[in-house]
Amino acid sequence: MRIGAHVRDDDPIAAAEELKADVVQFFIGDPQGWKKPVLPEGLADVVKASDVEVFVHAPYRINVATTNNRVRIPSRKLLEQHLRAAAELGAKGLIVHGGHVGDGDDPQVGFDNWRKVFERLECPIPVLIENTAGGGNAMARKFDRIAQLWETLDGVADLEKNVGFCLDTCHAHAAGEELLDAVARIKAITGRIDLVHCNDSRDAFGSGADRHANLKHGQIDPDLILAVCREADAPIVLETPGDGQAEDLAFLRESL
Repeated sequence: MRIGAHVRDDDPIAAAEELKADVVQFFIGDPQGWKKPVLPEGLADVVKASDVEVFVHAPYRINVATTNNRVRIPSRKLLEQHLRAAAELGAKGLIVHGGHVGDGDDPQVGFDNWRKVFERLECPIPVLIENTAGGGNAMARKFDRIAQLWETLDGVADLEKNVGFCLDTCHAHAAGEELLDAVARIKAITGRIDLVHCNDSRDAFGSGADRHANLKHGQIDPDLILAVCREADAPIVLETPGDGQAEDLAFLRESL
């Protein structure tokens, strides 16, 4: 079982070695910005020479589902730029949030906008769509919406090659989705889980709040988090607060 964490982007492999991590995730651009990613010189060689498995997280601003052209069009461009850069690094996948449409919009429009992404985009590595914590008209908050998204993509995108899934435990809890059978339900929808974001939640079940906590310091039963990690059969990345991350890694290694 490969276990690691989200780490700094200036020297992710050194950070992995410090944590004794088997897998790391990091940004290759401003997570809150629109600028094209620029890879530090030599980083691709360092990553490819390492045994550490690497995933890249796309900027949070990306929302390819929205009906707002001023957001959707640059989102598609930024997604493509990050895909190319992540592939150049040798990353296993690019994680991107499912996005949302406006309160008065038909959710199907958002699903269709996702379909158009895969109709037009070449995917050198898989796009891993991540479930999200809040938003009334989110594409990937509730599992029934995720099912609608996958139904819309079926027959258009090469799901086996181009589209994967990242399951975030905090987000599922905050969205009001029970973790007890979350893995089975997601696999029934997507056929796969490519990555687990292993996070406790600061806030209550169904709160819609995306606030991560260190393991055993939040609102989720640690046994439920461990069960998800075991059943998903996928690499595990912690996105918990840095001060307690070493303890979180130790807990996972001892418990899994």
